[in-house]
Amino acid sequence: MNTESVWMTPAALERLEAELAELSRPGRTLTDIEQARATELRTMVRNAEVGRKPDDGLVEPGMRVTVRFDDDESATSFLLGSRELADLDTSVDLDVYSPTSPLGAAIAGRYVGDAVTYEAPNRSVRVTVLEAVPFG
Repeated sequence: MNTESVWMTPAALERLEAELAELSRPGRTLTDIEQARATELRTMVRNAEVGRKPDDGLVEPGMRVTVRFDDDESATSFLLGSRELADLDTSVDLDVYSPTSPLGAAIAGRYVGDAVTYEAPNRSVRVTVLEAVPFG
């Protein structure tokens, strides 16, 4: 059983809870697929980490991160988190990068000012973390 916390916005948690309530309605007979979904929802709700992260410059899920690609000096900002969960909240107006993506994995646990290199599909990429602030 996965007991790792998962960051999500309050709106995403509300949507998951509403879906679970619908599946758990008394007298409802669930299909195997619905039972599996209810189990998945219970786990996500139980492991939900909701709210703002501390503004300490640490890159972690729930942070709006800006990185500079050192080869061309371009920069991009994004939310580090689950795309699936971010899609449940219409206030999320940033691209979302998963903490398990190559870039997300390379910068997770780093601090503003840190530079890291990660492997993209066809080359090595060096980035510098310019900003990591709580989302919201």
